[in-house]
Amino acid sequence: MIGNMKEEKLAKAKKMMLLFGLLSITMTFAGLTSAYIVSKGRPDWTMDFNLPAEFFFSTFIIVLSSFTLFIAKNKLVNRKSNNSIFSWVLITFILGIVFIIFQFIGFNNIIDQGYYFAGAQSAIKTSFIYVLSFLHIVHLVAGLIVLIVLMVNTKNGKYVNDNLGFNLGSNFWHFLDFLWVYLFCFFYFFG
Repeated sequence: MIGNMKEEKLAKAKKMMLLFGLLSITMTFAGLTSAYIVSKGRPDWTMDFNLPAEFFFSTFIIVLSSFTLFIAKNKLVNRKSNNSIFSWVLITFILGIVFIIFQFIGFNNIIDQGYYFAGAQSAIKTSFIYVLSFLHIVHLVAGLIVLIVLMVNTKNGKYVNDNLGFNLGSNFWHFLDFLWVYLFCFFYFFG
């Protein structure tokens, strides 16, 4: 009885820690996108800039990664083999890497258009895009580390009796996916 209460309290604490982390990330990006909107009124705001095509591809890839992780979680819930679950998490991990590669190719495309992060050849608009996109990549790297933990724990059979860690990890990844879709739509429609 006491052991169950401790486990429930620990589970609740882990969920709250994730929630606070996600709220903190949300507030960071809300502040930066608000600054973007305020800065849009500046006379030196660049109006003729278009998002690189690679950002469209990376958006598709990260949405696809949410589906692959959803499949992994579904297999876990239905008690499929650990190898199958591992494979779907690995695919998600690879898609996360491909997303980051496309982001950096997109940054190179922005540079090819003549817009640098800072300096005389920079623009406020593109500097915001660099900052918001790169900050998302930093968080996505944390998500990739979470996926590695999920893969290792899956291989070790940790999620046989308790799915909490997998659920928290997948919630974090889905949040990062949603965050990029929000940023992409924000850049596309409010640019």
